[in-house]
Amino acid sequence: MDIKEVITTRKSTRTYRDEAITADAREKLEAYMAQVTSPFDIKTRFALIDAERAGLQGERLGTYGVITGAKNYIAAITEKAERYEENLGYAFEQIILYATSLGLDTCWLGGTFQRAAVARVLDLKDNEVLPIISPVGYAKDSRSLIDSLFVKISSSYNRKDWSELFFEDRLGNPLEKGRAGHYAEVLDMVRLAPSASNKQPWRIVKCGDMFHFYLCRTPWYRRILRFDLQRLDMGIAMCHFDLMAHARGLTGKWVDKNPGLPTDKHTQYLITYAP
Repeated sequence: MDIKEVITTRKSTRTYRDEAITADAREKLEAYMAQVTSPFDIKTRFALIDAERAGLQGERLGTYGVITGAKNYIAAITEKAERYEENLGYAFEQIILYATSLGLDTCWLGGTFQRAAVARVLDLKDNEVLPIISPVGYAKDSRSLIDSLFVKISSSYNRKDWSELFFEDRLGNPLEKGRAGHYAEVLDMVRLAPSASNKQPWRIVKCGDMFHFYLCRTPWYRRILRFDLQRLDMGIAMCHFDLMAHARGLTGKWVDKNPGLPTDKHTQYLITYAP
């Protein structure tokens, strides 16, 4: 599948058929997880968990009825280092998109699962953390009531307008789509990136041929968990940008090149994509 097709196909699935993924899908997914790349030199590893064998079904897993029917989960483990959240978000989204290309369904879980229970079957080492997991399997034909409520509350099918996310030369100056050149399609795919509660915290400023990524925080979000959920969302946006640019023959690298643009108290510079 073309990466654009994968991104537009992917959706968050919380209601699964009561069956494990096929042996072929498992083999391909584990091979991909073993070699997935990330932008920073931070150690990550990923594990495919058989929930029943690990004793993590139902209440033990702690999804509180949000996830039903899933037999398999992907766990994301990382060392705790500077930029680990965006690094892990970038790497894990690649796995999510690859799973989508295999016909599998997934859903990012950052809060609604029992970390201690999952960590026990993963043999976490010193300085390793388990920020996220995802069920992986096959969507049921109809959603559960809780699943339907989650979709409605988060407005997960809605996305902010282009003018709210992408700017030229300074924040607050909307980037006209025609001025984005070959990167217009790339930014469209960033706009479709998933994020916690669909907050879409990324803001991207085009200055010349560089794209500066800013994090626009939802103030109280940082206090919910022990890791920075919205920096993880930024990693997902970076992944979409990078994969789509590469697919369209556009090359660049991630650099720390803060342009020093004025920001408000909730917005901070994060990183730059330099062609």
